[in-house]
Amino acid sequence: MMTDPIADLLTRLRNAQRAQKKTVAMPYSRTKEALLKVFADEGYIGDVAIEGEGAARALRVTLKYFQGRGVIENIERISRPGLRIYRGKDELPKINAGLGVAVISTPQGMMSDRAARALGQGGEVLCKIY
Repeated sequence: MMTDPIADLLTRLRNAQRAQKKTVAMPYSRTKEALLKVFADEGYIGDVAIEGEGAARALRVTLKYFQGRGVIENIERISRPGLRIYRGKDELPKINAGLGVAVISTPQGMMSDRAARALGQGGEVLCKIY
């Protein structure tokens, strides 16, 4: 059993991009799918595909590169199982002076910090990416 599947996802993305891989695969979960959808909407990764059926489902992520360098410069877990970090709508972090994205888990689903501010939602700050 994995204690922190989100940290595992972030590590897989980080390692695959450092190794210049085109795609990376990982076990499926709805949480991971929602997180990867936010990354794709913000332009940090390419396509996200679900492969297989039932318990053997997996997520295949296409990574993005620009001029030979990975689009993801830094990806870091903020809230973790041992220390959850929650912020209200007025306290949401701005990552890299607004150039990066914090992923917030709100009652309306996972979204970027900009989308959460626009909807007036706070929540758990899962990770940051820039």
